[in-house]
Amino acid sequence: MTPEKVLICQNRTCKKQGADKVLAAFQASPVPGVTVVASSCLRHCGSGPMVLVEPGDIWYCGVRPEEVATVVERHLKHGVPVKAMLFHPPHP
Repeated sequence: MTPEKVLICQNRTCKKQGADKVLAAFQASPVPGVTVVASSCLRHCGSGPMVLVEPGDIWYCGVRPEEVATVVERHLKHGVPVKAMLFHPPHP
């Protein structure tokens, strides 16, 4: 199943960690049927830049622009999350 939306945090802490470049890298690699969105805080400051793939609540942390191609190819195009980059947020 192809993800419908990729959210990239653009809040203060993630931006300091390069989230604007991560967003630009996702936007430069469009995938049919996938919307890339600049989001507000994803509540995991300090683990950023944070990326959330929906549906499925698949979280990536510490994403660098040069890693975006791997996420696009493996996860967005082929539906296989990149295990080495996954973030498992604590449940409320």
